[in-house]
Amino acid sequence: MNTAIVAIPNRIAKWSLTWALLLIVFSLLALTIPLIASFSALVIIGWLLVFSGVTQGLHAFHSIGAGDILWKLFVAILYFALGIYLLTNPLVGITTLTLILGIFFLAEGGIDLAVYIKGWRSDGSLWILLEALATLVLGLMLLRQWPSDSLWALGTLVGIGMLVTGIGRLMISLAVYRLSESTTPQR
Repeated sequence: MNTAIVAIPNRIAKWSLTWALLLIVFSLLALTIPLIASFSALVIIGWLLVFSGVTQGLHAFHSIGAGDILWKLFVAILYFALGIYLLTNPLVGITTLTLILGIFFLAEGGIDLAVYIKGWRSDGSLWILLEALATLVLGLMLLRQWPSDSLWALGTLVGIGMLVTGIGRLMISLAVYRLSESTTPQR
């Protein structure tokens, strides 16, 4: 029995279970309306970049030295401009985001595969392998059809990725919850 898993409190397992279920619900929403999911992802990222640019700009004036201030202002302007560009050019933004997401899925799948290889004897490790393989396939699918399928593919594949991750996290959370329940002393 893995003592690291046994040490996880019951409360954390319940929160992990809750987040996994929420991820599954939001993934089904993204799969139902992929075009809206694509544009929503773009708008969220665009606004995050705008706010990050403003924050970086404000932070730049708290720096010491002209080089630090100029560099931080350059980064702030870059973030802000990129955010505005994504928000004002959504089709180009979605196409670019689709490419970035395909690369991200490949990287995430590779990392998940390494995690599986390292802990393949742990409870729930088969779900990590399934998540890794599914995420790698999604990344390859995105990059293979890029840029022609960007409008619907981004939302659909984000939904599928969220669903697979949600199910994987759900299975791991259930395994941890059952393990913590079986090791908790009965009163």
